[in-house]
Amino acid sequence: MGAANKVPGVSGGIVAFVGGFYEEFIYSLQKLNLKAFKLLFNGRFKSFYRYVNGSFLALLIFGMLVSYFSVSKVLDYFLVQKELFVWAAFFGMILGSIFYIGKDFGHWNKSTVPAGVVGLLIGISISFLSPARENDNLLFIFLCGMISVSGMTLPGLSGSFILILLGNYVLLLVDSVNALYDTFAEIVKGDFSFVENGPRLNTLKILAVFTAGSATGLVTLSHVLTYVLKHYKHITTATILGFITGSLGVVWPWKKTIFKTDAMGNLIFDSNGKEIIANYERYFPDFATGETWWALFFVLTGISILFGLDWYGKNRKKSI
Repeated sequence: MGAANKVPGVSGGIVAFVGGFYEEFIYSLQKLNLKAFKLLFNGRFKSFYRYVNGSFLALLIFGMLVSYFSVSKVLDYFLVQKELFVWAAFFGMILGSIFYIGKDFGHWNKSTVPAGVVGLLIGISISFLSPARENDNLLFIFLCGMISVSGMTLPGLSGSFILILLGNYVLLLVDSVNALYDTFAEIVKGDFSFVENGPRLNTLKILAVFTAGSATGLVTLSHVLTYVLKHYKHITTATILGFITGSLGVVWPWKKTIFKTDAMGNLIFDSNGKEIIANYERYFPDFATGETWWALFFVLTGISILFGLDWYGKNRKKSI
């Protein structure tokens, strides 16, 4: 789930669903309520642990953290070295996600069709808008945390994909996580020079706020989403299908990044020394180049990952 939540187009909720523990996951999250906090504050730790299904949540969260950090380092490398291939794989995963959600959805009617169309129009509108710029405002970071965690609780809706739309994917899921990883590595070596590294400390502060927002969203949204899925499941699914389909233009692999410049044509950098993205110029691939065919290979690879999850889910049900 940690790896899936990191990758745009793949929902951690899908992994939980095909893995057969989605209902237990949601049920455990719902147990993080007022009664649980009363047990915790009263010092009844064993009762709290049993009440919230602590063994399950602890193992799940630990596994997610391990995969989260490992995937972060891999993504950081390939986003710098082979950006086209990374976005091609993401594009394929989102195509596969659309297939996964839509293949068994046979509930198109006078309520779900308009919902799907509305989702589609919203997604298309976002695709044609200028991309949201990276924003390190702490309140916005907290809201990003609350929104992005939806991918864990709602199968099919990728939280990392939402962060791309908000413009903060690289900041929150690559740069911040890598900063924490590097800091831990330095501490283990006895190196505490990071305390004098202003940009590093600022990035760690951003990650802390993002984590707090994610924890808040995980507890609150699990209750809200459970209610929505229970009472408006088909309408919600139709809206998500339309939205993801319409938003494919956001992750179109073949695009040229246009950075913001001043009146003299010089690049403008943010507080962390990174170029500020002004827009993307999309273009059709040149099929005469080998790079394009490799990118198409990674699109198919991305699709195959979701097909693989679907195959695993079907075979798991048969074995049970």
